[in-house]
Amino acid sequence: MSPRNPNMESSIYEGNDGWWHGRVTMGVKDDGSPDRRHRRARTESEVKRKVRELEDLRDKGRAPKAGRKPTVEQWMTTYLTDIASLKLKPRSLDDYWSKTRNDIIPGIGKHRLDKLQPEHLERMYRVMLDEGHAPSHVLKVHRILSRALKIAHRRRLIVENVATLVDPPTVDETEANPFTTEEAKAFLQAAAKRPTFMRWCIGVGMGFRQGETLGLRWPYVDFDNELFRPEWQLQRLTWRHGCKDPHACGAKFHRLEPCPPECTTHKSYKRGCPKPCPEGCTSHARACPDRKGGGLVFTRPKTKKSRNAVPIPPPFIPYLREHKAQQDQARTEAGDAWGEHKLVFTRPDGRPLDPRQDWEEFKELLEEAGIDDRRLYDGSRHTAGTILNELGVDMPTIMEILRHTQISQTRRYVKGRSHLSKDAMRRMGDAFMPRPEPSTETRNETTDRRAARAQRRRRIR
Repeated sequence: MSPRNPNMESSIYEGNDGWWHGRVTMGVKDDGSPDRRHRRARTESEVKRKVRELEDLRDKGRAPKAGRKPTVEQWMTTYLTDIASLKLKPRSLDDYWSKTRNDIIPGIGKHRLDKLQPEHLERMYRVMLDEGHAPSHVLKVHRILSRALKIAHRRRLIVENVATLVDPPTVDETEANPFTTEEAKAFLQAAAKRPTFMRWCIGVGMGFRQGETLGLRWPYVDFDNELFRPEWQLQRLTWRHGCKDPHACGAKFHRLEPCPPECTTHKSYKRGCPKPCPEGCTSHARACPDRKGGGLVFTRPKTKKSRNAVPIPPPFIPYLREHKAQQDQARTEAGDAWGEHKLVFTRPDGRPLDPRQDWEEFKELLEEAGIDDRRLYDGSRHTAGTILNELGVDMPTIMEILRHTQISQTRRYVKGRSHLSKDAMRRMGDAFMPRPEPSTETRNETTDRRAARAQRRRRIR
């Protein structure tokens, strides 16, 4: 072997094994010992190229840290547990975990982080699309993975974020389908027969999100100033295991074999039969006796802007006061059976309304009102933004009412109407083009008609 070169210089030599070897001094490891990296090749020119590449990364401060790199599965677990959990809202973190467990780990989880290639990601995305996942779902998986790899790159675990080299599927933005003014009135007329009438008035008339409406509490209803303060939202979160062995805890729920080709159990599922559980499955936390962190919980809205106060339409105030009086009476009648959460909208026993049942009621009201099926978001938030725009409210004001952080986001919530476009273009034509003068014959006919009407009036008198 050649002697070690001083001053961070690299060593290149031919070994007894017939290979050419390169030793590059990178600095020191975390424990203080020298950090020397090894490269080898069949030819001297090839090993020199590899040594130069490593030296270039070292000089630019981009060299990966020493030691064996984690697998994608190990890094995603570390990222979600120790990094993302400090920043993401609970519902978003649930979504990250779900897509990691169900898509990323089964697809590329065994690859070492530094050996991951763009082709691995492209193959995983193609399989997901073939299995029936929507392009929007695949795009979300890509963004989660890209964010995790970006953090790994910052920490010098990898040289490059390979997700930036991959083009995810193109997603067509879902077109909003808000209520017309007539449909909104018909919907609220159908809702007036139910005890949840004011819940739908706030959703349709004020554009509140479902979680914000179901999580609205009386202490944040300011009757004096006619304001709502949406400080909290109600969400259903995924349960997590609280036991020491999640895999053994959910053993009786593991699905080890795929369903038979003629399965009838899951024929109502949109995506068909569920996939078998992955090896070492740690799901099924709902059945864990020590489960934690799931169920219906109150969380803060996603952004600070979402917590801004919103004016209550004055016509809503009498109905809201009546709703409160009815709830106070129900609380008195229920006695100790009442579950006090100070919520504006509750079940008959005071407990929070379930978002799933709320969604089902929305679908029932659509049918009762004779309105075509659409998303809950279309019937509330998009409807409020669109009708406000039709009433002549300017975009900055709509942005404040919907509590968006950017006006571009508000514009996506406002859908133009064809009859308004026709009226606008008629007025545009009138502004530029003079109306044609009536012909002589037309003027004479008009004069004759006026004379005939005047003669009939004289006869009546």
